[in-house]
Amino acid sequence: MHRILALLGFVLLLTQPAAAQVDIGFGGVAFDDRQPVEVTADGLTLDQTTGEAIFTGNVIVVQGDLRMAAGAVRIVYGTQGNQDVSEVIATGGVLVTRGADAAEGGSARYDVASALLTLSGNVLVTQGPTAISGDSMVVNMRAGNGSVDGRVRTVLGGTD
Repeated sequence: MHRILALLGFVLLLTQPAAAQVDIGFGGVAFDDRQPVEVTADGLTLDQTTGEAIFTGNVIVVQGDLRMAAGAVRIVYGTQGNQDVSEVIATGGVLVTRGADAAEGGSARYDVASALLTLSGNVLVTQGPTAISGDSMVVNMRAGNGSVDGRVRTVLGGTD
């Protein structure tokens, strides 16, 4: 019976319209967004007029247990100067990890104040043995929950 219900759920998931949404948890526990944002990269360009820093080449951004890797990252500072990170915008293939959870996509935007992480472009989320793909993902890092939107696809594991 359990296998039939899992199969039925999978069939229903695959037949949902293009605007389907699947709720996910990411990281499992609440996130402390008050921690500093640390960036490591091969290069850095500063623009004092726009209040932005552009990191290029093997960029790694870390805040607590949240880790983001990308080809390029633009840091937008808030009104308090270069210690007040407002946004982290990543491009060039992005991988985000937190605990055992991972997500990848073409680009990402992390709003530090609201702790919202948005991945776009062929998003793939892996959580243990479960994988979910879609067009975009939005995660509230404080709450540890989020959603995958677009043509969502997942494979549900069976039990013997």
